[in-house]
Amino acid sequence: MLDPKLLREKPDLIRDMLKKRGVDFPLDELLSIDKQRRELMTEAQRLKHTRNLVAEKIAIMKKNKEDASKAIEEMRNISRRIEEIDNQVKQLQKKFRELMLRIPNLIDDSVPYGKDENDNVVVRTWGKPKEFDAKDHIDLANIFDLIDMDRAAKISGSRFYILKNDLVRLNIALINFALDFISKKGYSLIQPPYMINRKAMEGAVILSDFADVIYKIEDEDLYLIGTAEHAIASMHMDEIIMSDNLPLRYAGFSPCFRKEAGAHGRDTKGIFRVHQFEKVEQFVFSKPEDSWNEHESMLKNAEEFFQLLEIPYRIVLLCSGDLGNISAKTFDLEGWFPGQRKYRELVSCSNCLDYQARRLM
Repeated sequence: MLDPKLLREKPDLIRDMLKKRGVDFPLDELLSIDKQRRELMTEAQRLKHTRNLVAEKIAIMKKNKEDASKAIEEMRNISRRIEEIDNQVKQLQKKFRELMLRIPNLIDDSVPYGKDENDNVVVRTWGKPKEFDAKDHIDLANIFDLIDMDRAAKISGSRFYILKNDLVRLNIALINFALDFISKKGYSLIQPPYMINRKAMEGAVILSDFADVIYKIEDEDLYLIGTAEHAIASMHMDEIIMSDNLPLRYAGFSPCFRKEAGAHGRDTKGIFRVHQFEKVEQFVFSKPEDSWNEHESMLKNAEEFFQLLEIPYRIVLLCSGDLGNISAKTFDLEGWFPGQRKYRELVSCSNCLDYQARRLM
């Protein structure tokens, strides 16, 4: 959530951000609601002050045994008007918050302008992709009996998979390797709940953006997490963290659940864009002045990890049109997939500034 002061003091800054992102957002409606809300709140305060004066007047009149009926009626009328205003403010406040939760984050000045992933900027590369006749991962899995897609589809549906034999061991080994690696960097290990309530999820993401991504538990105030970030971001919801206790560096391990509703016809071969997978996630709470250094440190950790695995990669700076709505700046680490002969995203490293913190207050 953005600072509401920006709405009143720098609306053009927000308009510029929306234009760069290519986002259609009813900013004028939000500004109008905010103006109405504040005007009504001011009127309510004035009326409450008047009501207090009338109440004092009534007390004096009664003490002097004077007729206070007109003053009493005046106070009743004032109270009725205050109640009307309070109801109006309550409705406007609800709409105001709904829109504030939908408005995207500001964009850092270093983010390039662009419409989509084609305008992203390659910052650097590491390692040289080897030239050889590489088999696709699913072909290798079939040869060595490592993945069963057919039986997974039978019991769960499309875009599920069963890991088998040595691939189970490799998956666990990679997770343990990642957890050992990041814990040595001073990160506290977290295995969060795999389901969180609406308040927590709404604080971590813009729910309307994730309608085609996140699973909602029917008849329950619970969502399956799409990443450990969703749970870790909301761990300190409604808390005040003293600056002396910052930074808080967490490494979360969890399964991730995704609808992948927009993936129809894309990556149909193998275990891409699946509904369930495991991930180790870096998440840092920091002082505002330290956030960019922490962001760079997280990216450095990711690069060091994939260098240890000797996987060639490139670092890509996302343009304004491809940037997630909660992020002010994002680097993707894209690893080389020899079977597909192209780079694909393995890590997304974002700085959200105070955007999530405000949502979780």
